[in-house]
Amino acid sequence: MPYIPTYNSRDPKYKTPYGAVPSGTQVQFTLRPPRAESYSHASVCARFESWGDQIVLMKMPWQGFEEGHDLFTVSLDTGDYVGLVWYSFRLEKLDGRTQDLGPYQLTVYDGEESVPAWFGEGVTYQIFPDRFCRSRIPDPEGMVGGRVVHQNWDEFPEHRPNDRGEIRNRDFFGGDFQGVMDKLDFLKSLGVETIYFNPIFEAAENHRYGTADYSRVDPMLGTNEDFSRLCSEAHSRGMRVMLDGVFNHTGSNSRYFNAQGAYPGAGAFQSRESPYYPWYAFLYWPNRYDAWWGVKTLPAVNETCPSYMDYIIEGKDSIIRRWLRAGADAWRLDVADELPDEFIARIRAVMVQEKPDSFLLGEVWEDGSNKIAYDQRRKYLLGREAHGLMNYPFRTAALAYLQGGGAEAFMEAMEVIRENYPRPAFYSAMNLLGTHDTARVLTMLGVGPEGGPEERTARADYRMSPEERERGTRLLRAGAVLLYAFPGSPTVYYGDEAGMEGFEDPFNRGTYPWGHEDQALQRHFALLGRLRNERVSMQSGELKWLHAKGPLLAFAREEGEEVTAAILNVGDGVEEVSIPWSGHLATDVISGQQFAPVQDRLLLRIPGMECILLV
Repeated sequence: MPYIPTYNSRDPKYKTPYGAVPSGTQVQFTLRPPRAESYSHASVCARFESWGDQIVLMKMPWQGFEEGHDLFTVSLDTGDYVGLVWYSFRLEKLDGRTQDLGPYQLTVYDGEESVPAWFGEGVTYQIFPDRFCRSRIPDPEGMVGGRVVHQNWDEFPEHRPNDRGEIRNRDFFGGDFQGVMDKLDFLKSLGVETIYFNPIFEAAENHRYGTADYSRVDPMLGTNEDFSRLCSEAHSRGMRVMLDGVFNHTGSNSRYFNAQGAYPGAGAFQSRESPYYPWYAFLYWPNRYDAWWGVKTLPAVNETCPSYMDYIIEGKDSIIRRWLRAGADAWRLDVADELPDEFIARIRAVMVQEKPDSFLLGEVWEDGSNKIAYDQRRKYLLGREAHGLMNYPFRTAALAYLQGGGAEAFMEAMEVIRENYPRPAFYSAMNLLGTHDTARVLTMLGVGPEGGPEERTARADYRMSPEERERGTRLLRAGAVLLYAFPGSPTVYYGDEAGMEGFEDPFNRGTYPWGHEDQALQRHFALLGRLRNERVSMQSGELKWLHAKGPLLAFAREEGEEVTAAILNVGDGVEEVSIPWSGHLATDVISGQQFAPVQDRLLLRIPGMECILLV
């Protein structure tokens, strides 16, 4: 007989509904202990964390007998509660012996708050603005930061410290909005529906995370009007635009802090009478102040300061409002862990007022449903803050699988997220294999987790061998199928589809290799993007696991009669798998090969480091 567990939170025979639930839901729990264990009583203990750890203890009446197992069942009323419920079970015998199961997490969210579906359904493309495409070589004269511009687009970013040991990030290549507009049709050919920009606002550094002026586009990119024109051009092609909101800190060279006096008017560094002085936390004014991770060029702000809240969020012409009016469709919140819950909630409320279909994304690197940051349980996904999060858990699990970890571990990691996240948040996650904060995925897959030199200069100069690049490319093709077929928005870091390589920042931030792309890899991504746009099953279909063992992973997305199935073999040898497939011929859209089912099943042989996508 197959093994029957006493409790399985992911099986509807034990818990309904599946996973996270909206408040007001009756959640039914069922225990199935073996009759041979002779348990006579059962109970559940539920701790409502957001209600001051209020405890609800309920007996679970015996409901009958099935397949050699007793059944104990009870329903838990979530009422108007919003938050996490931690529940455990106790089974008791007549002789007093007990068995405890748990604790388990139940996420209860505000189901009255809607999530725009467009983000999770479409393909996202992340652009690091300085490095994507330039329309001309800019003159940095008069721009904040003492910038140097590379004349040759194909040069490598500066990574060496100056004579004071500082890495200043002041070398620019001059990527601009006109360059992006020139490539909109190219992005459309990749199936892109959302363009996510790293920060675009005026800043001294090439990464622009030390904002100098939230109200102004960095002049190297263009003008505020150029941004609106770009949004209009993107919208005319069915694409939306997401901006990076860096609201935990500003730059020290900003009109608000103004440490070097680059801006007219007194900043917080210059005068305690400055309107911006209350935004910052000075230990000893003006030289000792709270800074993001101790980086003195990034003074931290007090997000709950009323004037800062008004400037960024609440005011009639707030930063959130004005850039939505200018054409943006979404905001991504940098370091969301370091933003107060109320600050995030107010941003969402204002976005709904200003543009009801706009989308709010949070940068979180872990399971966002139960994240504790600064000793506080965060509430990102409970219905009043972020619509979705960056799915770094997906990246971690996918890379581990692609680099030789078992498919079982990937499935388990994703089932944890699927169970803990509200369904709208799970389907609106930003899935990714690489970003500006990680090494290039091609390098990770080709060199391996322990590969490459350790010394920084050697890592800057390192280029993969033909064998490493071949291996990395084959695994990236498989990883792209996983990315595009999985629930959530498949997100491509600029140039990954062109075969860019490089270790950590700034080696992962080279210029786009126009004219030197890996065209076969690019075509592979374009095919996947087109399929994602065309097939509703890939956009919003139910996830169904078909096989997960060793190097072989298979899952399907189903929407009505439409089925798409991804099968990946990341090992070196041939693997066989049998999957359910009713009726029709199955076509691998990557190779064009067709497979006929036998008795509603397909028997497939997958070569090593290959993948198929069946429709």
